[in-house]
Amino acid sequence: MNKNAIQVEHLTKVYHLYKKPKDRLKESFSLTKKKYHEDFYALNDISFKIQEGECYGIIGKNGSGKSTLLKIITGVLSETQGTIDIKGRISALLELGAGFNQEYTGIENIYLNGDIMGYSKEEMDERLQEIVEFADIGDHIYQPVKTYSSGMFVRLAFALAINVDPEILIVDEALSVGDAFFQLKCYKKFTDFKKQGKTILFVTHDLSSVIKYCDRVMVLNAGNQIAEGDSREMVDLYKQILVDQETEKNKSIGNSLIEGNQYHLNTQLTLNEEILEYGTKQAHIIELNILDEAGKPCQQIEKFQKIDIRFKVKFEEEIHDPIFAVTFKNIKGTEITGTNNMYEGIDGFAAKADEIYEISFKQSIPFQSGSYFISLGCTGLDANGNFMVFHRFYDVVELNVVSLKDTVGFFDTNTKIEIKKDSGRE
Repeated sequence: MNKNAIQVEHLTKVYHLYKKPKDRLKESFSLTKKKYHEDFYALNDISFKIQEGECYGIIGKNGSGKSTLLKIITGVLSETQGTIDIKGRISALLELGAGFNQEYTGIENIYLNGDIMGYSKEEMDERLQEIVEFADIGDHIYQPVKTYSSGMFVRLAFALAINVDPEILIVDEALSVGDAFFQLKCYKKFTDFKKQGKTILFVTHDLSSVIKYCDRVMVLNAGNQIAEGDSREMVDLYKQILVDQETEKNKSIGNSLIEGNQYHLNTQLTLNEEILEYGTKQAHIIELNILDEAGKPCQQIEKFQKIDIRFKVKFEEEIHDPIFAVTFKNIKGTEITGTNNMYEGIDGFAAKADEIYEISFKQSIPFQSGSYFISLGCTGLDANGNFMVFHRFYDVVELNVVSLKDTVGFFDTNTKIEIKKDSGRE
């Protein structure tokens, strides 16, 4: 039977929020003990156990309490209530810069962090070469870390965290800064750690990595523990939270985006906060949804999963041969692919005033894991043959693709590889 490496019982973290700075002082000197603050529960009654040798994931939206929980476990913050029992030496890779002196060189920070973790100089001397080689930042290792890029910073921090022989490794989102090849090297180290029977506590928004590496996962939301269980089941639950809990908020965002006319973009999706929206408004996009294979709204999908992008357009006047388009961009703004009814050979028609049409784009998604932005448009030609944009939404929603493996480039061609020994040449 495996022992518990980390055991957390009824953990709560409460912050006092004051409307004005002077309210803190007034409360301190209040003879009637009057409260001038509101309690904010960053964490509310969290309990879980992580067994030795387990890779345990924590997922949740920004502001759900993930980083606060890790800081309490590592001793950076103190809890308001609850207990934490840790068996084993912890090495933690938290937010960039934590535990580093900006004026020290990379080498000096290696020894500084070693001293903080209880290692002698002689013990760090033995580990130095391995740390430097894993970080692979060249002569920058002898420069002050304040001159480092975020990529170099995370290389050094991770190299230090995994080469001090910890029993428990804690990583909080920092790997998203490193380049693809360095991330590959880090995840290989994750696998090696698991084989050695060491414990990993992993916080990330990369749902592909959660499914691939984590044995169990906990879902946090607004400081509350929603559920704990199998990684794939918890990722599915997290996707549902992203859709279900944002519906009302999304509608209000949608209304404000097109403020000044009578139309709303009705949706059950989480809209981006910044959307480029323009057009002559001779037609309006009034509704949008992305549906998975079960017909449920989704913004998180697995690679090669089929989705249905549906939007409705209301016409204000008669328009001949309207063109309905959908395009995908990556996070760098590069257009990955797109199509419209003209490209797909759909015959034109005349849409009359006050008519509403629903357009459905059904497709499988072969993109590599990551975030993509969807744009919608209704365009066409006027009576003189001039191209017109009737209504267009750029980057209206984000679609996250999860994959257990990625290939080179933007698309995965779903290649099947066979390797056979040529016995005829023996």
